[in-house]
Amino acid sequence: MAASSVAASELLHNMNKRLSTLYPKASFVIRRINTSSSRCGSQPQLRAKGAPQQLVGVVGLEVHAQINSNTKLFSGSGVRFSAPPNSLVSPFDASLPGTLPALNKRCVEAAVMTGLALNCTINRKSLFDRKHYFYADLPMLQDVQYGVLGLHPAETTAETQLTERLSVGLMELVMEPDMSCGEEAAAAVRELQLILQALGTCQGNMSEGQLRVDANVSVHRPGEPLGVRTEVKNINSVRYLARAIDYEIQRQIGVLQRGGAVQNETRAYDSKSGETIPMRDKEGLQDYRFMPEPNLPPLIVYEDNASLPSGIDACQAVVVQKIREGLPELPSVKRDRLVQTYGILPEHSFTLVNEDGLVEYFEAVLKATKKEPRKVIGWVTNELVGHLKQQDMSVSQSPISPPALAELLELQETGHISSSAAKQVFEEMWRSSGRTAPEIIQELDLGLVSDSAQLHGICQKVVDSHPDEVHAIRNGNEKVLNKLMGLVQKETKGRADPVLVRAILHEKTS
Repeated sequence: MAASSVAASELLHNMNKRLSTLYPKASFVIRRINTSSSRCGSQPQLRAKGAPQQLVGVVGLEVHAQINSNTKLFSGSGVRFSAPPNSLVSPFDASLPGTLPALNKRCVEAAVMTGLALNCTINRKSLFDRKHYFYADLPMLQDVQYGVLGLHPAETTAETQLTERLSVGLMELVMEPDMSCGEEAAAAVRELQLILQALGTCQGNMSEGQLRVDANVSVHRPGEPLGVRTEVKNINSVRYLARAIDYEIQRQIGVLQRGGAVQNETRAYDSKSGETIPMRDKEGLQDYRFMPEPNLPPLIVYEDNASLPSGIDACQAVVVQKIREGLPELPSVKRDRLVQTYGILPEHSFTLVNEDGLVEYFEAVLKATKKEPRKVIGWVTNELVGHLKQQDMSVSQSPISPPALAELLELQETGHISSSAAKQVFEEMWRSSGRTAPEIIQELDLGLVSDSAQLHGICQKVVDSHPDEVHAIRNGNEKVLNKLMGLVQKETKGRADPVLVRAILHEKTS
């Protein structure tokens, strides 16, 4: 999670219930993610009596999510990252005369599924309009860029672009300006990223441009009108998003405190300097010359099969109820289930859900061992995840399978090895994929020493050589017994049965 605390993550916990949408076809606008319940610590809240209120940040986000589809939005051309130039271009993509768009059903269904998961309103009818927008570096696009106009009750008509990247389907999600700092914005985007990945509607790989964020930032004094905003464009990292927003807030505060005025402009974030830099002034209202798209009929979405008109093939229609029934378990629901079912801490549930495949790994280990979930979670979130991050590996690349880890934990739980020896075995299993825990224990002679006579002799040696500690224990300082236990474990290289050692030491020092 990009947010630095569980509190920042939890403010997204009920995110799904706070969103509403303006849904078009393969791209739609999502509004109202209310994060105002959690204020960032960097925002000053206290002021001297009679002093003016401090300036605070106001942040809204526009998220562009590339739809996970094998083909483009309006053509049958494939979609593949880093494909050679002009290798995935159909006659329609090249704007050849006489070519017509064919709407990608998968993109429509992905947009509907995302809207349902975010508790959005799905428009039953969407219209396509042609938007004329001149690209200086690609003039041919000026007549083939399409948009969807959707009407939402009690809200303004909104327009979303659909054909960026030469007809690759995008979803545009717009969050209202009710966040106050980079941490909140990062938490919101990370939660949205998890939702999209769980749905499979967007892979969410920001390094490949599948998820891009524009941050609208302004500052004002609470109770006063919002200030002039700037837009920081095309941020491709959750970490950079937080840094860019926090920098921009402080920059605007500095400008106003020096008596200047914040310019309504588009800026970019320079990750090397950690600063935002101006790109261009914000354009005024332009005449895009919208016109009804003659080559695309209205898009109709049906509630259920019963609402389908006669003669319509259900396999060719987009049916909301069918998509709703196929919704997977969402991140917030999964976190609740993990906490309630296994009794783990909320922060552990965030760690499990944030790592792709880690929930399945954790539950697979639990099925193969009798060890309590609260003990297993430490091994998964600390030992396993720690090693994965050190080597920049995914869960699926782990050299230790869930059954193998379960076997190791079962040996520890049944008293065959100590906890320190178990960690040593884990290290060996990680370095030597395929070697089992019993094999390593036998090879390195790590089995638990439980021979009473042998342990009595070792304990007696430790007691005789530490008279001061024995005296302290006999005077009531029971905590010193732990030191003697550590010395016994050192003598046995961590292999002594701790329960038996404690009993023997207690007997010898009483």
